[in-house]
Amino acid sequence: MVRRVTVAATGLLLVGGVLASTPAQAATAARIHDVQGAAHVSPLRGQVVSVPGIVTARASNGFYLQDPQPDRDPRTSEAILVFTGSAPSVAVGDAVTVEGTVTEFRPGGADGTANLTATQLTTPTVTVTSSGNALPATTVLGAGGRRPPTSVVENDANGDVEAGGAFDPASDGLDFYESLEAMRVQVNSAVAAGPTNSFNELPVLGDRGRSAGPRSVRGGVVLRPGDANPERIILDDGLGFAPPKVDVGATATGPAVGVVSYSFGNVKVILTAATAFSGTPAPETTRADAGNELSVATFNVENLDPSDPPAKFARLASIIVRNLRAPDVVALEEVQDNNGATNDGTVAADRTYATLIAAITAAGGPVYAYRQIDPVNNADGGEPGGNIRVGFLYAADRGVSFASAPAGDATTPVAVTTRGGKPHLSVNPGRIAPAEAAWADSRKPLVGEFTYRGRSVFVVANHFVSKSGDQPLFGRFQPPAQPSAAKRVQQATLVNAFVRQLLAVDRQALVAVVGDLNDFEFSETVKTVAGTQLIDLPATLPVPERYTYVFDGNSQVLDHILISRSVRSYSYDIVHVNAEYTDQASDHDPQLVRLRLP
Repeated sequence: MVRRVTVAATGLLLVGGVLASTPAQAATAARIHDVQGAAHVSPLRGQVVSVPGIVTARASNGFYLQDPQPDRDPRTSEAILVFTGSAPSVAVGDAVTVEGTVTEFRPGGADGTANLTATQLTTPTVTVTSSGNALPATTVLGAGGRRPPTSVVENDANGDVEAGGAFDPASDGLDFYESLEAMRVQVNSAVAAGPTNSFNELPVLGDRGRSAGPRSVRGGVVLRPGDANPERIILDDGLGFAPPKVDVGATATGPAVGVVSYSFGNVKVILTAATAFSGTPAPETTRADAGNELSVATFNVENLDPSDPPAKFARLASIIVRNLRAPDVVALEEVQDNNGATNDGTVAADRTYATLIAAITAAGGPVYAYRQIDPVNNADGGEPGGNIRVGFLYAADRGVSFASAPAGDATTPVAVTTRGGKPHLSVNPGRIAPAEAAWADSRKPLVGEFTYRGRSVFVVANHFVSKSGDQPLFGRFQPPAQPSAAKRVQQATLVNAFVRQLLAVDRQALVAVVGDLNDFEFSETVKTVAGTQLIDLPATLPVPERYTYVFDGNSQVLDHILISRSVRSYSYDIVHVNAEYTDQASDHDPQLVRLRLP
C-alpha cells in the first residue's frame, strides 16, 4: 500500500490526477538523526529533505515521526515533529516517508525570544507505505536507559546556545533533552516533585527519585546553588492524555510514556498514554506556643480580596488557626483592595481584612486587630487595579499591642527616633523610604513596632519584586539573565539600612524582617538583607527542610524570617500546607518564629 498526502507545500505535483503543492527544491534523502544533528539547531535548516519513519503520535496540527533504525550516536535525536497546520490524515503506526523543509520553530511568539527552538518539518508531502506497524521502543529516562544529568543545566555556554559551542548531553541537562527531542520516552516509578498545576503540568522524578537530590523531607527535590535539578521531568497534556491532579510525593502506579517536547521555557514529556498516581503527605501543623513566647508568622495569601470565594477565606483562616496555631502577629503579603482587580481607583482594603478576620474568628481563632497602609493607586505592582500590599494582624487580647505613634501614610518615610535610649518609630506603622526608585512598581516594606511583656519588637513586613522577566532556566541563553535580581538587592540594601538604624540606637533591639523576598537563602538579596545584623532562619534548617515554594518541581525558599542577633532563644518552623498541593489556599507555605522573652 502506498498513499501520498500533500500538505501546504510549494510547487506542483500531480496526485491522483489532481495538481497539488510540493516543495520546489529537490528533496535530499536523509535520516531523522541527520536532520536533528548533535546541536540545538539542525545542520540542515532551510533544506528540503526526505526522511522515513513511523508515526508515533498525532497532534491537532501535526504528528511525531521516529526512525525505527537509530544510529549509534546518543547525541542525535531519532524523532521529529511534522507540522501540517491542521489535523493530520496519518495514523499512529503508519510507516511514512516525509518530504519537507527543515524549520526551527521558536514557541512563545514575541514573548518567547529566550525559548529554545524545536526542529520541525514544514510544508510536508507525506507518503504512507504501510500501516499497523509496531512503534519504536521507548527510551527509558533513568535506570536501564539514559540517565538525565542531576545537577548541571548548562555549564559550557556563555550566551546563545543556538550559536554553537559544546554539545554535551552526558553532563548538561539542556543538551540531554535536546538529544531526545520528539522521541518516545518512558519514566519508570515516577514520583511527583511538584503538584499538578492549572496547565496540567506535573513535575516528576524517575525511579522514585533514587538518583535525584537533595530530596526534600516530603518527597520533592530541593534547589541548591549550582544544582537546578535537571533530572526533573515535566509531564504534560496535549496528545489526548493529561497527568492526574496529584501532590508532591505521590508515586506512579505504572510507567509514564510520551514524547519529548518544549514550551514555555521548559522541556516537557507529552503523555501518549494514561498514567495514575497514589499517595500524598498530610499537611503539617506546628506546635502550640509556650507561655513566654511571642509568635510571629508570615503568610503570602495570594491576591486576597473580598470577591474571592468564601471557601478561600475559610481555608486561609483554618491554616492560621489550626496549622499555625493562631500566631500572636501575622505579617500578610498580597492583600488586595476592597474590589480586587477592578481598576477603578479603589485602594482601601478594610473589607478584605474584615472578611479574613471574621473567618478566623469563625474558625475558633482570636479577634485579630490589623494595621496597614493603603498604597498609592497602581503604584505597588501586582495585578492592575488590585493594589496588593503587606499588613499585620495581631492578637491584642494576648497582651500584644501596637506602640503609640501617629499612623503613617503611603508617601511618608518612617524614621527611627530615640526615647529613653531606646529606638522607636516616627510613625507606626510606617513605610521604608517609599520614594526610593528601588520600590517603583513594587510593594513598600511596612514596619510595625509591637510591645509584649514590656519589650518593643520591630517587625518589618516585605514583598520584594518578583522574578518575572528573568530568562528561563531551560532557555536559549546560558547562563540565563536575571535582571530582577539587581532590583531586589537594591530593596534589600534599603531594608538592611533601616535595621542598622534601629540597632545603632540599641544593639539589643528585637527585630524581625519577614515576608516574601522572592529570592533564595543563598542569594545576594538575602545576604544583603541579613548583613551582619540578622540571621536568616531558613538557612539554619537542614537542606531537606529549606523550602516555602515549589516551582516546576524545584522546592525552594522564597519566603523568609530574619531575626536580630540579640534574640537569645527562639524556635522556627516552616509549615508545609500549600506549596506541595494541587489544591491550594495559596501558592506559598507560611512560617513562624517563636521569640522566647523573659
